[in-house]
Amino acid sequence: MLNTWHEYLAITAPWIAPKWEFIGAPVSPLELTAVLLGLWMVWGNYKVRLWAWPLAFASSALYALLFVHYKLYGEAGLQLLFMLMAVWGAWQWLYGKTNLSSFHGNSMQPLPIRKLSDAQRWLAVLAIATLWPLLGLLLDHTTDSDVPYWDALPTAGSVVGQFLLGRKWVDNWPCWLVVNVISTALFAYKGLWLTAILYAIFALLAVMGWLHWRKLMIQPSTT
Repeated sequence: MLNTWHEYLAITAPWIAPKWEFIGAPVSPLELTAVLLGLWMVWGNYKVRLWAWPLAFASSALYALLFVHYKLYGEAGLQLLFMLMAVWGAWQWLYGKTNLSSFHGNSMQPLPIRKLSDAQRWLAVLAIATLWPLLGLLLDHTTDSDVPYWDALPTAGSVVGQFLLGRKWVDNWPCWLVVNVISTALFAYKGLWLTAILYAIFALLAVMGWLHWRKLMIQPSTT
Protein backbone atom coordinates (compact mmCIF):
# COMPACT_ATOMS: atom_id res chain seq x y z
CA MET A 1 0.00 0.00 0.00
CA LEU A 2 2.82 2.39 0.88
CA ASN A 3 4.58 1.70 -2.41
CA THR A 4 1.32 2.33 -4.28
CA TRP A 5 0.94 5.68 -2.51
CA HIS A 6 4.52 6.64 -3.36
CA GLU A 7 3.90 5.70 -6.99
CA TYR A 8 0.77 7.87 -7.01
CA LEU A 9 2.73 10.83 -5.64
CA ALA A 10 5.50 10.35 -8.21
CA ILE A 11 3.06 10.19 -11.13
CA THR A 12 0.87 13.13 -10.10
CA ALA A 13 3.60 15.40 -8.68
CA PRO A 14 4.39 17.21 -11.98
CA TRP A 15 0.69 17.96 -12.49
CA ILE A 16 -0.16 18.92 -8.90
CA ALA A 17 3.01 20.92 -8.29
CA PRO A 18 2.17 24.67 -8.35
CA LYS A 19 3.18 26.46 -11.54
CA TRP A 20 1.40 29.78 -11.06
CA GLU A 21 -0.20 31.90 -8.37
CA PHE A 22 -3.75 33.18 -8.21
CA ILE A 23 -4.78 35.61 -5.42
CA GLY A 24 -1.65 34.55 -3.59
CA ALA A 25 -2.53 30.85 -3.75
CA PRO A 26 -0.69 28.19 -5.80
CA VAL A 27 -2.34 26.87 -8.95
CA SER A 28 -1.31 23.61 -10.58
CA PRO A 29 -1.76 22.49 -14.20
CA LEU A 30 -4.10 19.75 -12.97
CA GLU A 31 -6.37 22.19 -11.13
CA LEU A 32 -6.48 24.60 -14.07
CA THR A 33 -7.38 21.80 -16.50
CA ALA A 34 -10.09 20.51 -14.17
CA VAL A 35 -11.52 24.02 -13.81
CA LEU A 36 -11.75 24.56 -17.57
CA LEU A 37 -13.36 21.16 -18.13
CA GLY A 38 -15.79 21.84 -15.29
CA LEU A 39 -16.92 25.15 -16.76
CA TRP A 40 -17.40 23.57 -20.19
CA MET A 41 -19.35 20.72 -18.60
CA VAL A 42 -21.78 22.98 -16.69
CA TRP A 43 -22.40 25.00 -19.85
CA GLY A 44 -23.30 21.74 -21.59
CA ASN A 45 -25.73 20.88 -18.80
CA TYR A 46 -27.28 24.33 -19.11
CA LYS A 47 -27.79 23.75 -22.85
CA VAL A 48 -28.97 20.14 -22.22
CA ARG A 49 -26.20 18.67 -24.39
CA LEU A 50 -25.13 15.04 -24.19
CA TRP A 51 -21.42 15.91 -24.55
CA ALA A 52 -21.52 17.41 -21.06
CA TRP A 53 -21.34 13.91 -19.54
CA PRO A 54 -17.91 12.90 -20.97
CA LEU A 55 -16.61 16.26 -19.78
CA ALA A 56 -18.04 15.55 -16.34
CA PHE A 57 -16.20 12.21 -16.28
CA ALA A 58 -12.85 13.79 -17.22
CA SER A 59 -13.18 16.74 -14.83
CA SER A 60 -14.15 14.45 -11.95
CA ALA A 61 -11.15 12.18 -12.59
CA LEU A 62 -8.77 15.14 -12.32
CA TYR A 63 -10.48 16.55 -9.24
CA ALA A 64 -10.33 13.16 -7.50
CA LEU A 65 -6.53 13.31 -7.75
CA LEU A 66 -6.43 16.93 -6.58
CA PHE A 67 -8.73 16.42 -3.58
CA VAL A 68 -6.79 13.40 -2.31
CA HIS A 69 -3.69 15.59 -2.29
CA TYR A 70 -5.51 18.19 -0.16
CA LYS A 71 -7.06 15.57 2.18
CA LEU A 72 -10.60 16.33 1.05
CA TYR A 73 -11.49 12.65 1.01
CA GLY A 74 -15.24 13.14 0.91
CA GLU A 75 -14.89 15.32 -2.18
CA ALA A 76 -12.40 12.85 -3.69
CA GLY A 77 -14.76 9.92 -3.16
CA LEU A 78 -17.57 12.00 -4.59
CA GLN A 79 -15.59 12.49 -7.80
CA LEU A 80 -15.30 8.71 -8.21
CA LEU A 81 -19.06 8.46 -7.79
CA PHE A 82 -19.47 11.27 -10.32
CA MET A 83 -17.43 9.31 -12.84
CA LEU A 84 -19.84 6.37 -12.52
CA MET A 85 -22.87 8.66 -12.58
CA ALA A 86 -21.55 10.40 -15.70
CA VAL A 87 -21.86 7.09 -17.54
CA TRP A 88 -25.29 6.51 -16.00
CA GLY A 89 -26.42 10.07 -16.76
CA ALA A 90 -25.41 9.84 -20.42
CA TRP A 91 -27.37 6.59 -20.69
CA GLN A 92 -30.40 8.21 -19.02
CA TRP A 93 -30.36 11.17 -21.39
CA LEU A 94 -30.08 8.84 -24.38
CA TYR A 95 -32.41 6.00 -23.40
CA GLY A 96 -34.09 6.92 -20.11
CA LYS A 97 -37.88 6.72 -19.95
CA THR A 98 -40.45 8.07 -17.56
CA ASN A 99 -44.00 6.98 -16.95
CA LEU A 100 -46.24 9.79 -18.15
CA SER A 101 -49.42 7.77 -17.69
CA SER A 102 -51.37 10.77 -16.44
CA PHE A 103 -50.77 12.51 -19.79
CA HIS A 104 -50.24 9.75 -22.34
CA GLY A 105 -52.21 6.71 -21.27
CA ASN A 106 -49.84 4.00 -20.01
CA SER A 107 -47.01 4.76 -22.43
CA MET A 108 -43.39 5.34 -21.50
CA GLN A 109 -41.99 8.53 -22.99
CA PRO A 110 -38.39 9.69 -23.63
CA LEU A 111 -36.99 11.43 -20.57
CA PRO A 112 -38.25 15.05 -20.50
CA ILE A 113 -37.28 18.00 -18.32
CA ARG A 114 -39.76 18.12 -15.44
CA LYS A 115 -40.07 19.12 -11.80
CA LEU A 116 -40.38 17.10 -8.61
CA SER A 117 -43.65 16.86 -6.74
CA ASP A 118 -43.77 18.31 -3.22
CA ALA A 119 -43.44 14.81 -1.76
CA GLN A 120 -40.44 14.00 -3.97
CA ARG A 121 -38.81 17.29 -3.02
CA TRP A 122 -39.07 16.44 0.68
CA LEU A 123 -37.61 12.99 -0.04
CA ALA A 124 -34.60 14.67 -1.67
CA VAL A 125 -34.12 16.90 1.38
CA LEU A 126 -34.45 13.88 3.67
CA ALA A 127 -31.87 11.97 1.63
CA ILE A 128 -29.36 14.81 2.06
CA ALA A 129 -30.14 15.16 5.78
CA THR A 130 -29.54 11.42 6.23
CA LEU A 131 -26.38 11.15 4.14
CA TRP A 132 -24.69 14.20 5.68
CA PRO A 133 -24.09 12.90 9.24
CA LEU A 134 -23.37 9.38 8.01
CA LEU A 135 -20.68 10.60 5.63
CA GLY A 136 -19.35 12.98 8.28
CA LEU A 137 -18.97 10.14 10.77
CA LEU A 138 -17.25 8.00 8.14
CA LEU A 139 -14.74 10.73 7.27
CA ASP A 140 -14.20 11.63 10.93
CA HIS A 141 -13.35 8.07 11.95
CA THR A 142 -11.56 6.72 8.88
CA THR A 143 -9.54 9.65 7.51
CA ASP A 144 -7.31 12.47 8.73
CA SER A 145 -9.62 15.13 7.32
CA ASP A 146 -9.73 18.31 9.40
CA VAL A 147 -13.19 19.26 8.07
CA PRO A 148 -15.12 15.95 7.99
CA TYR A 149 -18.64 17.30 8.44
CA TRP A 150 -18.08 20.39 6.34
CA ASP A 151 -16.70 18.13 3.62
CA ALA A 152 -19.63 15.72 4.02
CA LEU A 153 -22.43 18.28 3.51
CA PRO A 154 -21.71 19.25 -0.11
CA THR A 155 -20.82 15.62 -0.79
CA ALA A 156 -24.28 14.49 0.31
CA GLY A 157 -25.97 17.29 -1.63
CA SER A 158 -23.95 16.51 -4.74
CA VAL A 159 -25.03 12.86 -4.76
CA VAL A 160 -28.68 13.92 -4.75
CA GLY A 161 -28.08 16.73 -7.23
CA GLN A 162 -26.34 14.41 -9.68
CA PHE A 163 -29.21 11.93 -9.51
CA LEU A 164 -31.74 14.70 -10.19
CA LEU A 165 -29.63 15.97 -13.10
CA GLY A 166 -29.37 12.50 -14.63
CA ARG A 167 -33.15 12.13 -14.51
CA LYS A 168 -33.65 15.66 -15.93
CA TRP A 169 -35.50 17.07 -12.93
CA VAL A 170 -35.28 20.86 -12.99
CA ASP A 171 -34.88 20.74 -9.19
CA ASN A 172 -31.24 19.66 -9.66
CA TRP A 173 -30.35 23.34 -10.14
CA PRO A 174 -31.45 24.72 -6.74
CA CYS A 175 -29.76 21.70 -5.17
CA TRP A 176 -26.52 22.56 -7.00
CA LEU A 177 -26.88 26.21 -5.99
CA VAL A 178 -26.74 25.30 -2.29
CA VAL A 179 -23.96 22.75 -2.84
CA ASN A 180 -21.83 25.20 -4.81
CA VAL A 181 -22.16 28.01 -2.27
CA ILE A 182 -21.02 25.69 0.53
CA SER A 183 -18.23 24.25 -1.64
CA THR A 184 -16.99 27.74 -2.50
CA ALA A 185 -16.43 28.47 1.18
CA LEU A 186 -14.81 25.05 1.74
CA PHE A 187 -12.29 25.43 -1.08
CA ALA A 188 -11.49 28.99 -0.04
CA TYR A 189 -10.74 27.70 3.45
CA LYS A 190 -8.40 25.12 1.92
CA GLY A 191 -6.63 27.76 -0.17
CA LEU A 192 -7.88 26.35 -3.49
CA TRP A 193 -8.83 29.80 -4.70
CA LEU A 194 -9.13 28.97 -8.38
CA THR A 195 -11.50 26.12 -7.59
CA ALA A 196 -13.36 28.34 -5.09
CA ILE A 197 -13.97 30.89 -7.84
CA LEU A 198 -15.02 28.07 -10.19
CA TYR A 199 -17.67 26.94 -7.70
CA ALA A 200 -18.84 30.53 -7.22
CA ILE A 201 -19.32 30.65 -11.00
CA PHE A 202 -21.09 27.28 -10.77
CA ALA A 203 -23.49 28.86 -8.26
CA LEU A 204 -24.32 31.63 -10.73
CA LEU A 205 -24.72 29.10 -13.53
CA ALA A 206 -27.05 27.09 -11.30
CA VAL A 207 -29.37 30.09 -11.09
CA MET A 208 -29.19 30.51 -14.85
CA GLY A 209 -29.75 26.79 -15.41
CA TRP A 210 -32.75 26.80 -13.07
CA LEU A 211 -34.41 29.63 -15.01
CA HIS A 212 -33.48 28.15 -18.41
CA TRP A 213 -34.74 24.64 -17.65
CA ARG A 214 -38.02 26.00 -16.26
CA LYS A 215 -38.61 27.52 -19.68
CA LEU A 216 -37.64 24.28 -21.44
CA MET A 217 -40.16 22.23 -19.45
CA ILE A 218 -42.84 23.23 -21.93
CA GLN A 219 -40.64 22.34 -24.91
CA PRO A 220 -39.08 19.04 -26.08
CA SER A 221 -35.63 18.64 -24.48
CA THR A 222 -32.56 18.35 -26.71
CA THR A 223 -29.93 15.66 -26.09
